[in-house]
Amino acid sequence: MGGDLMAQLFFRYGAMNSGKTIEILKVAHNYEEQNKRVLILTSAVDDRSGVGIIASRIGLERPAIPVHAETDIYSLVENEHDLACILIDEAQFLEKHHILEAARVVDELKIPVMAFGLKNDFRNELFEGSKYLLLYADKIEEMKTICWFCAKKAIMNLRVNNGKPVYTGSQIQIGGNESYYPVCRNHYSHPPLDKQEVSNG
Repeated sequence: MGGDLMAQLFFRYGAMNSGKTIEILKVAHNYEEQNKRVLILTSAVDDRSGVGIIASRIGLERPAIPVHAETDIYSLVENEHDLACILIDEAQFLEKHHILEAARVVDELKIPVMAFGLKNDFRNELFEGSKYLLLYADKIEEMKTICWFCAKKAIMNLRVNNGKPVYTGSQIQIGGNESYYPVCRNHYSHPPLDKQEVSNG
């Protein structure tokens, strides 16, 4: 078991490009530098770099345990020993039962769980995992990034296809900068894509 008597369930959310995966890799490194074991999980839905791989946009990556629809996070963890922390990437793709299992890990096994993910999808609806993390997490923290088109804070994710904004369709479509832009509320509704202002620099 191991863990922390003050264990909590954390949810750190941010728009695309807010550095969520980098933060996970950094937290894992900090624990491991002190010879403390961490377990890194990621949704099996996100297969951009392969199932069970978390990869940041700047090129850092490492393997993680993929969480499938049928995965029981509590069962995965209960027989592990001396775990200091559990880190979960792409937590928006988890299901309600995964979040409840993560909460049990915190409450019963006294191991902190830090989940990272998007809050809202491209239609501005909550993802299932994010919805239940917002309800069950002890601590919620926003990771900030700026709008692709201006200097305001990005709070939404704009899906783009062939240079055109997309507001309808399947909630889950895996993609990076070629498919999604972090945007402010104004540019979500009025993206200047027709002017080809799609560069951030």
